Amino acid sequence: MKDPLQISHKSVLGLGLDGFHRIAYTERGTLDAERTLICVHGLSRNSRDFDRLAEHLVPRFRVVCPDIVGRGQSDWLRDPTHYNYLQYNADMNALIARLDADEIDWLGTSMGGIIGMMLAALPETPIRRLILNDIGPRVPREGLERLAQYLDTKGRVFRDPAEVNDHFREIYAPFGPMSDEDWEHMVEHSSAHSEEAGGLVLKNDPEIGYWIKNRIIVDGNFWDYWDKVQCPVLVIRGEESDFLTAETAAEMTQRGTKVTLVEIPGVGHTPTLNTTEHIEIIEKWLLDTP
Repeated sequence: MKDPLQISHKSVLGLGLDGFHRIAYTERGTLDAERTLICVHGLSRNSRDFDRLAEHLVPRFRVVCPDIVGRGQSDWLRDPTHYNYLQYNADMNALIARLDADEIDWLGTSMGGIIGMMLAALPETPIRRLILNDIGPRVPREGLERLAQYLDTKGRVFRDPAEVNDHFREIYAPFGPMSDEDWEHMVEHSSAHSEEAGGLVLKNDPEIGYWIKNRIIVDGNFWDYWDKVQCPVLVIRGEESDFLTAETAAEMTQRGTKVTLVEIPGVGHTPTLNTTEHIEIIEKWLLDTP
């Protein structure tokens, strides 16, 4: 019998204008778990950001965490212009079909939250509960410009894990809370040795931020999707976030579906959801929300 706490590494094929590509994902829990929760990471992150959350939620939940194409263990796309929400949504539809779950809960950090918002807005959506981690229907230009400054990692080679650690602590400084162990976990699962490069490289396609780096997207506006979301939503906001402003979060509670808003003090973009306190907020909301 499978141990529900054990992590399984799986993949499913996605289809895009480039042809087929492989989408990697981790899975914990069993098919007969009460609920299926899909956790999707931010723009430059990967599925292993949710390890601690997933370990806490099983066996009551089946927890599935994909690497969005171009990140982690998933394939890279041939054309960088295809790193867009149309492709991401299609890929997540393929994943949901593979899971054979009639209903799912969705937790999305930043980009992962936008994907979830779009899917939840569609007719006959399988998403029954939606958690948005530090993201909303409007993304200010200032936040996107900050991302653009560190997204271009083409040709970047690191000598050792300590150098990667320093890099992450600099570019992800607003993340929180983060312990030394959390930073080491991020380094382990976000970098890999490359014989060709002669050192450590990040496990991301440097072109994943094509639309942002080339200033094609200057302000994210997703209110049209938000207004169509009908399921209950838990919004988690970093108190110092430059991605989900207090004004946007407040408007979300007054416009559209039923919203529960929780702010994490002393944290920017994004809350890492690594502490027992924060994980229990998510678990309680999922179990108590009818």
